[in-house]
Amino acid sequence: MSEAFDKAAGEAKEITIELIKKLKELSGVGLTDAKAALVEAKGNFDQALEAMRKKGMTKAEKRGDRETREGIIESYIHDGRLGAIVEVNCETSFVAKTDEFKDLAHKIAMQIASMNPLYVSIEDVPEDVMSAKKKEFEADFKGPENMKDQIIEGKIKKAFSDKVLMEQPYILDDTKTVAQFIKEAIAKTGENIIVRQFKRLELGVTE
Repeated sequence: MSEAFDKAAGEAKEITIELIKKLKELSGVGLTDAKAALVEAKGNFDQALEAMRKKGMTKAEKRGDRETREGIIESYIHDGRLGAIVEVNCETSFVAKTDEFKDLAHKIAMQIASMNPLYVSIEDVPEDVMSAKKKEFEADFKGPENMKDQIIEGKIKKAFSDKVLMEQPYILDDTKTVAQFIKEAIAKTGENIIVRQFKRLELGVTE
C-alpha cells in the first residue's frame, strides 16, 4: 500500500501545475481531480482527458447549453474571386488553438463559400420571410386538411434547407448535414461548438 502510494506520488511530482490547469480548464473539474486523473494516467494528458470526459458524460450531454466564449475567426479564399469568413466558437482557448478545431472552422468557411447560405440556423430566418413562405404554401395547399400543418412545416424546412448553413448537406460528405458534422466535432472535443456569424464575398457581386 505504502509502496503504491509512493509510486503515485513520485509520478505526480513529474506533472506540472500548467498541465494540471490545462486539464482543469478543458474538463471542467477541480485542480485536485485534474491532478488525480493525471497521476492515474501516469502523466499522459490525452489519457487523463479521455478519462475525465467519460466520467463527465452526464454533463457532456448538456454541453449544448454551455457558454462559448472562445474560438477563432477563419477564412477561405477560392481563386481570389470567391471567399468566406466565419466566426466559430468553443468553450476553451485550449480547444480553440488545436489543429482539429482550426480545420473544422476552415471546412465550414469552405462550405459557406461553396454553398452560399444566408442564415446560420433556421431560427435566424426573419419572421416576415418565414411568414411569407408559409402563406405561399397555405395558398397553394391541396392536400388533406388533417395533415396540412405537418405538410406545410415540411415544405418550409425543405424550402430553406439550401439557405440555412446548419441544414445544408456537408460538401465533403453529403450523407450528413453541416449540423451533424459539427455535432461529431462536439462529441470528439467534449465542448459546445457553435457558428456565431459569417460573411461571404464574391468578386463583382454586392448585396
